[in-house]
Amino acid sequence: MFLVCGEALMDVFTAGETPEGVALDARVGGSPFNVAVGLARMARPVAFVGGISTDAFGQRLLRALQQEGVDVGTVQRVSAPTTLSVITTNADGVPAYAFHGEHGADRQLDPRALETLPATVRVLQFGSYAMVVEPVASTLRLLVEREHSRRLIAYDPNVRLNVEPSVPRWRAAVEWMAQRSHLLKISSEDAALLYPDEQLQALARRWLAQGVSLVVITCGSLGAVAFTANESARVDAVPVTLADTVGAGDTFQAALLTWLAEHDALRAQALQALGGDELREALRFASRAAAITCSRRGADLPRRSEL
Repeated sequence: MFLVCGEALMDVFTAGETPEGVALDARVGGSPFNVAVGLARMARPVAFVGGISTDAFGQRLLRALQQEGVDVGTVQRVSAPTTLSVITTNADGVPAYAFHGEHGADRQLDPRALETLPATVRVLQFGSYAMVVEPVASTLRLLVEREHSRRLIAYDPNVRLNVEPSVPRWRAAVEWMAQRSHLLKISSEDAALLYPDEQLQALARRWLAQGVSLVVITCGSLGAVAFTANESARVDAVPVTLADTVGAGDTFQAALLTWLAEHDALRAQALQALGGDELREALRFASRAAAITCSRRGADLPRRSEL
C-alpha cells in the first residue's frame, strides 16, 4: 500500500466575469491529494494522511477520496477552514496559483494521527508545501525520520513560493529529504529556482551520492530524465493538445510509482538496479499519463485502463 502525506485543498478556477463579480469553478485538489487519487485510479492500494476540514469544502474532499477508493483511516478532521487555491492560466495553459490558506486545515496535523500506520504500507509519498509550513511540516518530518530506514520514501518538492516565499527554507527542506528519500522527483523549473547555479545532472549526481536511489527530473515540453548511480535515461515529451498543465507533475509521480509497483521495483536496491531500457519505459509510461491530464481541464488524472 502507498501512503500519501500532505495537503488537500480546493482548486478554484476563474470562469469569467458575471454582472455582479466573477464566476468560480471549485474542484478538489492539492498536490498530495492528486497523487493519492492518481494512484487509486491506477488501481494501486493507497491511503491519505493529512488534515481535512470539517467545513463544506472539507466534506467534499473527504467524500472525493472515499469515492476514488482511497483509504481515509489516517485522515485527521480539524475545524480550521479549507485552503483555497485560486488558479488562472495563461495562453499556453500554464497555471498561476494564489493560495488562501493561512492557518488552514491542511497545515494542521497532530503527530498522534501517525502513531500507527497500516501494516501493509510499503511506500510513503511526501511533497509540496506541507513539508515547509508549520505545524504539519514538523509532524511529517517526524514520520520520515521514523520510517525511512524501513519503508521506501518518495518525494516531490513541488515548490510554491506564494505559500512559503523563502527559497532557503525550501532548499533546506529538499536537502533534508534528499538524505532520507529513495526516490526524488523534481521539475526542472523547481530545480532552477532552488539551485540556479547547479546543472541538472550535477544536482542529480549529488543527491545520488547522498543516498537517493533514483532521481527523476521532469522538463515540461522537453521530456524527462532519470538517473541512478549506474544508469541514466531521457525521453521526449508526449505530444498533446493542451488544455492546461494543472496536475501534470502529480500525475507523472503517481504513474511512475505505479510502473515501479507493477515491476516489483519499490525497494531501494531494485531502484538502484534499474537498467537504461527500464528507466526509459518508466519515464514513457509516466509521460503518457501526464499528457492525458494536460489534455483535460484541471487535475483530472487518468485511470489505468487509459494507459
